Amino acid sequence: MQAPKIAVIGSINMDLVTTSERFPQPGETLLGSGFTQFTGGKGANQAVAAARLGASVSLIGAVGDDGFGRTLLESLQREGVDTNAVHIAAGHPSGMANITVAQGDNHIIVVSGANFALSAESVRQEKARIAEADVVMAQLETPLEAVIEAAKLARKHGKPFILNPAPAQALPAQLLELVDVLTPNAYELAISLSLPENLSPEELVVQAPCQVVMTLGAEGALFSDAEGRQHRQSSFRVTPVDTTGAGDTFNGALARYWSRGLSEAVRLACAAAALSVTRAGAQSGMPDEAALQAFLQTSES
Repeated sequence: MQAPKIAVIGSINMDLVTTSERFPQPGETLLGSGFTQFTGGKGANQAVAAARLGASVSLIGAVGDDGFGRTLLESLQREGVDTNAVHIAAGHPSGMANITVAQGDNHIIVVSGANFALSAESVRQEKARIAEADVVMAQLETPLEAVIEAAKLARKHGKPFILNPAPAQALPAQLLELVDVLTPNAYELAISLSLPENLSPEELVVQAPCQVVMTLGAEGALFSDAEGRQHRQSSFRVTPVDTTGAGDTFNGALARYWSRGLSEAVRLACAAAALSVTRAGAQSGMPDEAALQAFLQTSES
C-alpha cells in the first residue's frame, strides 16, 4: 500500500534545556547542573511523528541561516521528512525555546524567530505540495496568515485540513470555516471559540462549526462524526515517563491513519500517544509503525 502523503505547515525550533537546583533571583547568576539540546517545534514534531509511522511527509516552514537552522534541517532529513519546502529566512534567527527546569517546574522563553517569517506567499509557493497531499495539517506557532493560506489551498484542492489550535488563541470565522477537523484539548477549544472555559468537553464540542477530535490526556479522546454525533475513545494503559510531545504524536498519527476512517484514526492516534509517553523526550519518544503494532497486540484500551 502506498504511503499517504502529508503536508505539514508549522514551526521548527531548537529547545535549549538547562537544569538547576532552583530558579535564579533577578540579577543572580547560578551554576546549572545540566544542559541538553533538543530539536522541536510543533510543526517539526508532528511531521516526525507521521514520518516515523510510515507517511511521506513534506514540511513547509522556515529556519534561520544559522547553525541551529542547519542542525534542525539535518535532523528532519534523518527522519525522512522532505525539507525542500523549508525556507531559509535571511536576517532571522532559527526559532528556539530557552527552558529552565528546577524543583519539578519549568520556565520557558520562546523566540519565534524564522517561524514568524513564514508568510502566506511562502505557503503559496508550495501549493503543488498541498495539491499532491492526501492530508494537510497545521498548528498556530506560525503567523495566522500562513495557516489561513494553507487552509484555503487545501479547500481549493479538496484536501482534508487538520488544525491543531495550539498555542491557544481565538480563531477567526474565516479560518474555522476552512477547517475539516480541529484537534484541541478542552482549554484550547474554549479559547479557539471564545467560549467559557468551565463548559464540559461535550458542551464545547457541540459549539464547534467543524468536526472536533478533542484530546483528553489519560482519558483518551472525544470526537464528533460528520453527523455531529459524539464518540469516546478510551486511553491505553501505560506507565508514563515523559508526556512531552504526546499531543504532537497524536496529531501526526491522526493524519497518518486518516484514510482508515476517523474512528480508527483516533484509536491509533491514542495508542501512538500512549506509547510515546513511556519514553523520554518529544521526538525521541515517538514510535515507529512496528513499535505501534507490537504495542497494540499486547495492550488493551
